[in-house]
Amino acid sequence: MVDANSTVRPAPALLPALGAMTSLQALVALALFAPGVVAPRAHIEVWQLSMFSCAVFAVGIPASFWGGGFIARLGSLRIASLCAAAIVVSMALASLGTTAALLAAGLCLGLAFGPETPASAALLSRLVTAERRAFVFSVRQTGNQIGAVCGSLALPAIAISLGPAWCYAAVGACALLAILLFERLRPAYAGKAAPLPELNLRARLALVTADRRIAMLALASMPFSAMQVSLNTVFVTLGTRELGLSHIEAGMALACAQAGGLVGRLGWGFVAMRLNASRAVLVVIGLGMAFCAALLGLEGASLGRTWQFAMAALFGLTASGWNGVFVAEIARLAPQDRIGEATGAVLTASYAGLLAAPALISILDAAASLGAAFVALACLALCGTLALIWGSHDKTGQ
Repeated sequence: MVDANSTVRPAPALLPALGAMTSLQALVALALFAPGVVAPRAHIEVWQLSMFSCAVFAVGIPASFWGGGFIARLGSLRIASLCAAAIVVSMALASLGTTAALLAAGLCLGLAFGPETPASAALLSRLVTAERRAFVFSVRQTGNQIGAVCGSLALPAIAISLGPAWCYAAVGACALLAILLFERLRPAYAGKAAPLPELNLRARLALVTADRRIAMLALASMPFSAMQVSLNTVFVTLGTRELGLSHIEAGMALACAQAGGLVGRLGWGFVAMRLNASRAVLVVIGLGMAFCAALLGLEGASLGRTWQFAMAALFGLTASGWNGVFVAEIARLAPQDRIGEATGAVLTASYAGLLAAPALISILDAAASLGAAFVALACLALCGTLALIWGSHDKTGQ
């Protein structure tokens, strides 16, 4: 890969690349959350927000699946620049304020959402030792929380004082500054340009199916992602409707979950690094999120406020904390010259979970309750965890 060879010069420094790729994820998260944050002031309906999110994920799936191969030709930081450019265009479209423009903004943002993680994995994997990989990748994954927190604090104030269009302009301006950063760093991290790899579907799927350990990672990522997006999107509704929380208390509980997710992304990465056991850590995380979802779904209303908040924090620690260890494990198992492609192919399954979760939740909520929906998600997460355990005994060895 273009980011995986440097035989005639020492590897460049890790921290600038880590900072750049963390910033890229923060930008994507900031753009993804922007319409929801400004919705009250911009008069955006819930169905329009759902349409925007589905558009992002629908494009993000093929963009991740196919985009990984272009890293070999263009380099990770050039891909990062293109992702930032897609964010600029997306925010410009969203600022128009119409339903069609918001749909187009989501489709455009998917072009950034899909390739950014494969590009980061390809770059960082060659700059970090195997022992530190899980922690470094977990640090990179905190970009999602950084973007969400920054958006939650800054964008409402901008929307109230200047108007929603200025919120989108602020995100676009940040993306333009990021392009300057990525292009300034790019020469130091560029390698030899490689021809575009084979792009047919069979070649892509072979990266996943050739190693059972990778295939089971892809399978487990679907319910894990579904659990994560459900926690982020409907937990407040679960709290107010079925856990007996007020709107403010439910928001505070979700804040506890987000804080747990931030701690989890760093903490699980540190544990995986110290124990050199990323897959075992993922198994523990899977069991933890299944337990939390099942308990809250079945007995959440009977828990006291203190235990409800504690369970929310533990839920976030697991359901929002697994991503960095997961990507690090892909990078460990994938062919070292095709890490970007393999990451993109595996994340296709993960993004499919993001896309399917809202429909699953809606169906189960209508048929039974939100609590029952979380119990079902717990069962699926448990199945994904069992797949991880089974996949750890691949005949090819560790």
